Amino acid sequence: MMAYYAKQFDLAFSDFANPGSQWVSSTGIYLREGSMGGGSKPQMLIWKNENGLTPPPGEELQRVYAKWKAFADRMTRHIAEIYASQEWEAMWAAIVEKYESVSFRDLVSMPALETWDDRSPGDFGGMGMSAQESAIFYAIGIGDGSWGAFYDVCCLYPLRTAIFGFSSQLQLIHGRVNSNGDPMDSPHLNSETVFDSAGHSFDRPRYIGLAALDECLLFLNTEETGQSVYQHLVERNSGLFTDSSVTKLEKLANQKIRVHFNWKHSQPSQLQERFEDFDSVIMTLPSWLIETRIQLENFTQEMLPFETVNAYKTAHWETSCKVFAPLKKSFLSKNKNIPQAIVTDSFIHDIYTYRYNDNYSYDCILLSYTWEDDATKLASFNDKELVSKCAEELDRILMNSANIKERISPYIGIDQAVVQRWITDKNALGCAKLYRPGTYYDAVGLMKYNRDFSHISGLYLSGESFSVDAGWTEPCFRGAIDAVIHICNKTAATFNGGFSMNDYPHYQLKS
Repeated sequence: MMAYYAKQFDLAFSDFANPGSQWVSSTGIYLREGSMGGGSKPQMLIWKNENGLTPPPGEELQRVYAKWKAFADRMTRHIAEIYASQEWEAMWAAIVEKYESVSFRDLVSMPALETWDDRSPGDFGGMGMSAQESAIFYAIGIGDGSWGAFYDVCCLYPLRTAIFGFSSQLQLIHGRVNSNGDPMDSPHLNSETVFDSAGHSFDRPRYIGLAALDECLLFLNTEETGQSVYQHLVERNSGLFTDSSVTKLEKLANQKIRVHFNWKHSQPSQLQERFEDFDSVIMTLPSWLIETRIQLENFTQEMLPFETVNAYKTAHWETSCKVFAPLKKSFLSKNKNIPQAIVTDSFIHDIYTYRYNDNYSYDCILLSYTWEDDATKLASFNDKELVSKCAEELDRILMNSANIKERISPYIGIDQAVVQRWITDKNALGCAKLYRPGTYYDAVGLMKYNRDFSHISGLYLSGESFSVDAGWTEPCFRGAIDAVIHICNKTAATFNGGFSMNDYPHYQLKS
């Protein structure tokens, strides 16, 4: 679906510059204070993978890489033969039965299976790594940076990520832009401002980056109606409210849902408490916000079972911390000494550098990229302290590497750095919703809600909170389509192409 909309909206994209991939000039690996290579002095191992098939350098890293690749290749090979066939759902059910209570940590150490047996189609064994190999795998991951932060989640999440290409086929969305990176002519691109239904102004679209996807969905005309969703909404007095914070959803006796919200939320002196009534409401919030920011009133057990509420309350949201800064153009154009991407077992963990295009004044460095416990340990430092600490640590690593001996800080705009802490972002409270061992069916239960209960409650769940592939754009699209399909079904709409709900799959829970 992401590919479909990228084509519809003329979104430019490129392969994402993952560590260890062919999309970076080189990846530096600095583990155990540079002793991994076995040299007399600390060094940074340099991984050049121009063809996408070159294993990482050094015997230890290659052994770990080979064990992951053997497991992943065996699994994807057999799944590719069956996927989308009549046998697929049964095979996936068998995989779930085998692995839904297994952590990723345990999968890494689980004995490898040399030969897959079709009499036990869900069993692909494990990776067979020793404790030392597992510690290395924690840092270098499956080809897109460290995966150690996911060691204690249900292994089905990283397995789905690998099988379906979420990690190996990552794309960077440049936006609705031309080959020079400049936005193409698009609605409201040159408007001084745009307004919602109440005449309140909000930021005009820029059509740059992944945000261009949202802007295209809102502002580009649709072929069927000849107008945009934005035009359709602002024609109605209550079609589009911005700067509005929802505080309560109230189920009314007439079966409508009353949405209470604070209008002009960002202006406390002008804040107004308002409400609107709707036949159906689609909720896309990160699930912890439902519990902490919104009241749900008069929804009975038949409308919103305790099992559903418990599933989104107890969902596991991963924290993440990212430290971005401007990077001088000369680093990627002239520097041949410091690798473009670096993976470490230091507190900064992963470092990415990226060139937007030749027209930007600066390039970008992701100075530190951490998840879960690795991100939590950085919480006590304020942003300025953290940026300084990360730059100093990266300089220390580079200077300590006998084959590098050069600081990177002179290339970095330290004072312009930006820190994104997902867990304390009041609009997120986490970066991606995952699930721990034994809780896979809780996540699937949330995916089933729209079919089983929404026609009674009028409430529809959508977005990554209610997916088993959180953190990616694709499952958000699928959740949106799921909500629309069920609203259409509830309102007796006519589906195109002879489609009916009999064609739509049922999500299966444990019997």
